[in-house]
Amino acid sequence: MKEKLSEITKQEYEQWSYQLAQRLYNEESWKKADTIGITVSRFPEPDTLQIIRRAWEEGKRVAVPKCFPADRKMEFRRLTSFLELESVYYGLLEPIEALTEKIEPEEFGLMIVPGLAYCSGGLRLGFGGGYYDRWLAGYGGDTISLAFRMQMVPEMPVEPHDKKIDMIITAPDDV
Repeated sequence: MKEKLSEITKQEYEQWSYQLAQRLYNEESWKKADTIGITVSRFPEPDTLQIIRRAWEEGKRVAVPKCFPADRKMEFRRLTSFLELESVYYGLLEPIEALTEKIEPEEFGLMIVPGLAYCSGGLRLGFGGGYYDRWLAGYGGDTISLAFRMQMVPEMPVEPHDKKIDMIITAPDDV
């Protein structure tokens, strides 16, 4: 899957990311959410920077994940500026703890969950750390994933701890 994603052209990436964002903004769970959780993406994941900007423009609170690899835990911290991010392992951008505040799971109206591959039943294959599956175990709100169509697979192995996503928005078809 990573190899397929690496073949996306810049034009496809920009267009498909834009389509995903526009479809997200039309979803009721987006409209009603005061606080959203979302990752700070990097190519070839669908672009989330435009979504974060739009959320700020709409007056929503935005929280992004901070991982603690030694404990295999993750928390979300409120982001009010891209200047509150730092590059950590593997070039990921995460919030600087001293500049951001922790947001609890019950404060979210919507969690936008990343993944590497998805199937139509709402199952997702993450990036291997299990951070989101563990975090989602304590979260009861709406979940949406954004995926390029090539990330959809007919089936995937299911583990007992895997959490289903409420909706997968794809470019251009929803699942």
